[in-house]
Amino acid sequence: MWRELAPIGRHPGSGGYRRFAWTGADAECRAWFEEQARARGLVHEVDRNGNQWAWAGDPAAGDAVVTGSHLDSVPDGGAFDGPLGVVSSFAALDELRARGTEFRRPLAIVNFGDEEGARFGLACVGSRLTAGQLTAEQAHRLTDGDGVTLPQAMAAAGYDPEAIGPDPERLGRIGAFVELHVEQGRALDLSGDPVGVASAIWPHGRWRFDFRGEANHAGTTRLADRRDPMLTYAETVLAARREAELAGAVATFGKIAVEPNGVNAIPSLVRGWLDSRAAGQERLDTVVDGIRGAAREYADAHGIELDVVRESFTPVVEFDHALRDELARVLGMDRDPALTVPVLGTGAGHDAGILSGSIPTAMLFVRNPTGVSHSPAEHAAEDDCLAGVTALADVLEGLVCR
Repeated sequence: MWRELAPIGRHPGSGGYRRFAWTGADAECRAWFEEQARARGLVHEVDRNGNQWAWAGDPAAGDAVVTGSHLDSVPDGGAFDGPLGVVSSFAALDELRARGTEFRRPLAIVNFGDEEGARFGLACVGSRLTAGQLTAEQAHRLTDGDGVTLPQAMAAAGYDPEAIGPDPERLGRIGAFVELHVEQGRALDLSGDPVGVASAIWPHGRWRFDFRGEANHAGTTRLADRRDPMLTYAETVLAARREAELAGAVATFGKIAVEPNGVNAIPSLVRGWLDSRAAGQERLDTVVDGIRGAAREYADAHGIELDVVRESFTPVVEFDHALRDELARVLGMDRDPALTVPVLGTGAGHDAGILSGSIPTAMLFVRNPTGVSHSPAEHAAEDDCLAGVTALADVLEGLVCR
């Protein structure tokens, strides 16, 4: 499965993946998912929000156990973020069948659409729509960098954008969702464990900072006469680093747009996007308020106009404690009683976090030896991936046999 999926959407220059929502690469990934479902005799369906489902058992029976993740990527992303969870889900099903497991509950594997938000700027679109955390009206207003709207992209890919919206009936048929994911950090590598359990997802959000100055000639305008928003932006980037370090959080300006974007022109507009995450809401508020305050101070000093808009936000997600503890118990059965299964917090958002407000959810992490993610250098060793499959199969067996 991994060899078949690996070439799809891979950029020959960077070696990274460009599997963006409703593009040709996305269509190939979806075809791969459907093929895996059909080869196993599973019932394949696409819901109203473009998420793919592969069912073993009656989808209408209720109390289903669901696993899976996503197949899309960030720009030039790695191979494991998302796809490892989907591939491992099919492999875990194969393992359960090899064991002769008798399912007492339906089991489904899901590929959630547009999890990374690389094209339309909002993460977890498929699961947000399903859970009612994103309205159809809001989704219809999403546009990509070329001005293509989400409805236009869906229609071009052969899907009906008028059907999107909350799907409480589907969620009502799910009893538990378990997502396996490559760890996006080095906690497991440091502890020496191939697999761990997620405890919670940090609160996180994205803010857009618009710095407006005055365009002018780079060669003839005195430094004293300039209203250069790039300076204010640069000072704000440094402030973000300071505020994050003080709070033990993270803050990143990773995307920027400049107008008129000429080498010999002083910018009139610098637009930067801040991503910030912290272990608690109060700590996150402190970081963002500090960055915003510093930006306004710098802007006032340089004659720059500043607007700050919060584009998305996800509060802290505590995974279902009973399900989380069950995962830890199952994974710890073959371990020395003196040892415990690592339970990790994470600063990365996931579909499991979105769904946690509607159904019991939990996550497994597979060791990432370098901690690098959202990069072609993202990696997990084959032995650890196989350990993840076994762990997922053990967890699913305990759930479907109840």
